[in-house]
Amino acid sequence: MPVDDLNALKVNAVKAYRAAVERANPFTAVQSCIKKNGIPTPKNGGQTLVIGVGKAAPAMIKGIRELLDGPNNCICITHKENEEHVENCEMFKAGHPVPDQTGELGSKRVIAALEQVGKDDQVLFLVSGGGSALMPAPVDGVNLEDKIVLNEILLSSGLSIDEMNHVRQQTSKLKGGGLLQYADPAPVTSYILSDVIGNDLRVIASGPTVSPLGTKKSALDILASNNLLKLIPKNILNHFEAEKVERKSNDAVNYLIGDNRESIHASAESLSKSFVTFVEDEPLIGDVNDAAKKIHQKLKEIESSTKPTAIVWGGETTVKIKGSGLGGRNQELALIVAELAHQDPIRKSWTFLSGGTDGRDGPTEAAGAIVDQETCKRILKEGYQVHDFLAENNSNKALKISSDLLHTGATGTNVADVQILIVSQ
Repeated sequence: MPVDDLNALKVNAVKAYRAAVERANPFTAVQSCIKKNGIPTPKNGGQTLVIGVGKAAPAMIKGIRELLDGPNNCICITHKENEEHVENCEMFKAGHPVPDQTGELGSKRVIAALEQVGKDDQVLFLVSGGGSALMPAPVDGVNLEDKIVLNEILLSSGLSIDEMNHVRQQTSKLKGGGLLQYADPAPVTSYILSDVIGNDLRVIASGPTVSPLGTKKSALDILASNNLLKLIPKNILNHFEAEKVERKSNDAVNYLIGDNRESIHASAESLSKSFVTFVEDEPLIGDVNDAAKKIHQKLKEIESSTKPTAIVWGGETTVKIKGSGLGGRNQELALIVAELAHQDPIRKSWTFLSGGTDGRDGPTEAAGAIVDQETCKRILKEGYQVHDFLAENNSNKALKISSDLLHTGATGTNVADVQILIVSQ
């Protein structure tokens, strides 16, 4: 296939990725939900407290405040890279994926504001991906440094997002329904943009307005079964082993306003104009190597198709860190797919995109990567071996060499990852 045709495949893949991001527009999503279900209002002259936490918080706050009548107080905790500003709102630009002091200050401000509300007030809580790291509120006896160490251990462990947030909930004042005890007696309505495959509300941002995934004992069991106990800070272990304190539970009304499934269907709609397009029902979750093998198998299966074909997945893979390189799950996945296809190639031209809908993959500035049948050749031509980069989890450098990084900047939303495979005729 001529270079121009391969470029056309890549252009279509990026266009489909952008369609997925646009479908998860937080402003539109929260307004659509409110127009359908109405908006709760305070009673007897009470006030509305609007709190937004996550990568999509600024846009969600703007969407809901446009529809609010009367005065409201506002707190927004989002990530540093989100340049969006909200007028007349306390803004905290915090660290992600590693919690920082700004996030802790924002969490303290949230608690203080919630402790001031009464039964006639209304709390509107806007949740999106990234909230677990952006709103660190360590339990008594645990400090921010302990939380940072725990977070780094969890991120490099290969645990699923469910398991990681199961543990995080048990070290936080606000996660796992903890926010509700501070809001009591005020009613709480939560609008949730899901970055979690399967949409378990207990997992999204570690579930501030829903019941926890488990207990301190079950969290301890997760750490023990994965040989992580010896790495955990002493303050956290002491907390897990201390007597359980019952949390007061004040139910919230929770609305799911957008998710990964909706976004991957938007990608498919974009691709279907030019390709025979399939949406995979089974998400790409679990170990990144297993996911790459599934994708390569699909690549082999559709080689015999007489028409140009596209396949779309959604998901969130996990990477067990064994090296000291720089990368993210999407870059790692794309590079492994490229290597597998280089070792066992097909006769047709193809491209594969894996990108985070938030525009950021791991601790890098890339959203992910878009590779093709020439990726490994470009790396080899520069005198490097792909497997050396993978051994060090250094996918970012490899993909920089091959000019295959996907750069979008912060998108202001987050509904997990999108994967797109396109094969020529």
